[in-house]
Amino acid sequence: MNDASFYALFGSIAVVGILIFVAVVLTGKKKYTFNKLEYQSDFLAIENSLEKSNPQSYNMAVVEGDKLLDKAMMEMGIPGKTMGERLKKCGKEKYSQLNAVWNAHKLRNQIAHEPGFKLEYHQARHALTIYKTALKDLGAI
Repeated sequence: MNDASFYALFGSIAVVGILIFVAVVLTGKKKYTFNKLEYQSDFLAIENSLEKSNPQSYNMAVVEGDKLLDKAMMEMGIPGKTMGERLKKCGKEKYSQLNAVWNAHKLRNQIAHEPGFKLEYHQARHALTIYKTALKDLGAI
């Protein structure tokens, strides 16, 4: 093999390698684009619904915050039949505070499934802070 053939072969291999790299990058997972104004507006309405003088608002705010986060995960196409399954699928790669998100979701489950469960204002406020951070982590707000 002469030098010209060697350089032609080497150049061809380099071009094919670059094309494969570009194809992998272009077909990789794309970041989902949310309607941030809609999510910000929805979350602001949830935050504004939390009234310290109204204990019923505590439960509703946490449930609505949980639903909004779940909606964002479903829009992203994260698989799972329940929010818990979706949380398991995305894990720490999506959330800066995964354990806190799980705790907020568990609080929502207590509200939904334990008759007589009493939620305190500070618990609801903290859960909303966690949901807001999670929505920011996903890029929804």
